[in-house]
Amino acid sequence: MQITAHQIGILLEGTVEGNPEVTVNKLAKIEEATTGSLSFLANSKYEQYVYSSGASIIIVNEDFVPAQPINATLIRVKNAYSAFSVLLEKYDELTKSKKVGIEDPSFIHPTAKIGKDVYIGAFAYIGPNVEVGDGSKIYPNTYLADNVIIGKNVTLYACVNVYFNCVIGDNSIIHSGVIIGSDGFGFANNGDGAYRKVSQIGNVIIEENVEIGSNTTIDRATMGSTIIRKGVKLDNLIQIAHNVEIGSNTVIAAQTGISGSTKVGENCVIGGQVGIVGHITIANGSNIGAKSGVNNSIKEENKSWNGHPLATYRDSLKYLVVTKRLPELEKRIEELENILKERLK
Repeated sequence: MQITAHQIGILLEGTVEGNPEVTVNKLAKIEEATTGSLSFLANSKYEQYVYSSGASIIIVNEDFVPAQPINATLIRVKNAYSAFSVLLEKYDELTKSKKVGIEDPSFIHPTAKIGKDVYIGAFAYIGPNVEVGDGSKIYPNTYLADNVIIGKNVTLYACVNVYFNCVIGDNSIIHSGVIIGSDGFGFANNGDGAYRKVSQIGNVIIEENVEIGSNTTIDRATMGSTIIRKGVKLDNLIQIAHNVEIGSNTVIAAQTGISGSTKVGENCVIGGQVGIVGHITIANGSNIGAKSGVNNSIKEENKSWNGHPLATYRDSLKYLVVTKRLPELEKRIEELENILKERLK
């Protein structure tokens, strides 16, 4: 499909700088773009490619000031990255197959309630009293246990498992291999070295507009609910334990683990491989660097943290500088000790 710079400018509420009638028919990274491509510049590290790119149209920020002539037509917007994501979403909608209907073989219990325009793939299992909202897509080999509620326009990709009584809100996307509602890690020591399983009778509630990456696991609550609030984005391979609560619009990168009963605030950004202990709280707006270890509650809002033990981002950089100097400091101490020994003889 061809579209002009003028049309894109209207869609993105941007300003066209150059030929408004130039057309594009494909999307491309700025360093790989050729004639007929639409690209964007959001990171200054890639500015060099703006001047050599073959792209016909490039989306840039309003305040971008070119250092050299540019051949492409520019579309200036408030946020180039967000604007380009809008175009990617539109492109995705146009190119994805709009699956509807129920494939065979699949199992749908007679008590299940299936909404309008739903897709259910082959070998899916829809258990007793399950509800699937209008426009939702259940891909092959997905398992929905008893009493699960799926909202409207939800996408569950292949091999997703949702255990009994769990709830998934409207417009959420759950990628392949995700397990929602498996038992929390609850065991009681009998006193003789053996452990007795503590039954996990709660559920998981996922609110609307949540996206969960492949092979992430979210454990059901011991009692009550493990809750993922609206707008949360979870990467692949994340472990969220029982009774955890993740605040709205928080994003968490891959291989992070959050222990039981921890409450993560709203609008937090948590890097990859972060470990968070149980029964603590993370303040709203916290930004936690990759591979950090969070052993205590974070009470100050909108601050950046890093390292293990956790420190403010600035302090963690100071500690790193000092750590790198340790061999030198050790050598100087040894020299001073030798001098003292000589003088004390």
